[in-house]
Amino acid sequence: MLIGIVLILTWLILLLRYPAKALPLSMAAVAGLGLVAAWVLWQESIEENRFARLEIQLRLDPEQCPADRPLAITLRNGTDAVLQNFAWQVQAMRPGDTINLAQASYDRPRYLGPAELQPGASWQDCLPLPPIRQGYRAQSLEFRAADLRGTFVD
Repeated sequence: MLIGIVLILTWLILLLRYPAKALPLSMAAVAGLGLVAAWVLWQESIEENRFARLEIQLRLDPEQCPADRPLAITLRNGTDAVLQNFAWQVQAMRPGDTINLAQASYDRPRYLGPAELQPGASWQDCLPLPPIRQGYRAQSLEFRAADLRGTFVD
């Protein structure tokens, strides 16, 4: 942080002392930073759009899944890129509500998907339930995927 303050003060001194030389360089630096920021925002929007095109369905299915993993997931890759290293958190909510009833704790499980999911492909699995706040039953809750993380490879 000290180095940053020293750099800013040096830049200000040079800008005040030699404005004819420092101003064009400063404008070029600002333009360069603007281009980098625009490129980063563009890449993030592409990634956001790809995550939005993933179809994730979570449902409690004790008949089809084992007793220790009653949460069924179906994931379909609706993008044009391969999905790798996919991970997410599970939220538990009452129908029509936005309050997450899954206990937020340090050791809360992070769910992992397939190592690689091709465009248009689907993946199904059974998952363990997240720890739910006391007083709520899993049968009365909706489950959603949140905090999606992964890599898309073209």
